[in-house]
Amino acid sequence: MLTLTVDRDGVAAAHAQIHPYIRRTPVLALDGLTAKLELCQHAGSFKTRGAFANLLMRDVPPAGVVAATGGNHGASVAFAARALGHTAKIFAPRYASPAKLQRIRDYGATLVLADGIPEAFEQAEAWATESGAIVVHSFDQVETMLGAGTVGLELQEQAPALDTLLVPVGGGGLIAGLGAWYDGSLRVIGVEPEASPTLYNAFRAGHPVDTQSGVGIAADAMSPKRVGEQVYPVARRWVERVVLVTDDAIRRAQEHLWSQARLVAEPAGACALSAILSNVYTPAPAERVGIVISGGNTIAVDFTR
Repeated sequence: MLTLTVDRDGVAAAHAQIHPYIRRTPVLALDGLTAKLELCQHAGSFKTRGAFANLLMRDVPPAGVVAATGGNHGASVAFAARALGHTAKIFAPRYASPAKLQRIRDYGATLVLADGIPEAFEQAEAWATESGAIVVHSFDQVETMLGAGTVGLELQEQAPALDTLLVPVGGGGLIAGLGAWYDGSLRVIGVEPEASPTLYNAFRAGHPVDTQSGVGIAADAMSPKRVGEQVYPVARRWVERVVLVTDDAIRRAQEHLWSQARLVAEPAGACALSAILSNVYTPAPAERVGIVISGGNTIAVDFTR
């Protein structure tokens, strides 16, 4: 396998491998913003890009692959493994979204429930050692970041004149990949829940630090213990800053997406929009802003109340 770097060339190389297997997701004009609809991706989130990048750019042994997940990554690894004929074992926290857990089962992976995300990661590593399966990390892996960066490759073709891109952040794989692709050609702003400010705290400390995990409305997608060690230097180079949003703001953004565009986004998927609607990020006059709606794996929500 080639030695890969998290940069534009690496993202382009990942796209060359994965594009036959993924959807080119659409963009939507929404309230003066350009929204990239990754909730339309196979398995319901951008994570499918990183999953295919791992399985196509690494040697997969007969034991297959293993992953720890809050939900979306596991569904994406299960989907990619089934498509490419590999076995997959997924470890997820018990509090993960039932919709995400059902997707993992539906795609044929073995699902094991853990007490929390840190425990899921520990058990996945132990299974890899025992079985010989390779770990597909949900964010802190070069191939994962490169796959996520292909969101930007598409978006730059679809909306080439953006000034700023707001990106939801959990472990940081998406924002690192997008930053690497854009290579300083626009402003990249991270958006995190107040309940789990992993990248925000890392920037303040100057290095990844432990943050409370498993809390908040977006806990199953945006509350790892800390931002990735490989993610951090890439994000530090390309991300201008991180803004924090409340759970209530995320809920309002979900309701707004439904009422204005009939889009059902999971909490993490609505996170970037919530920064705009709550005025945590206020665009300058004539600023052209893009947002990533990262996923839509959620149970039905009643927005009529």
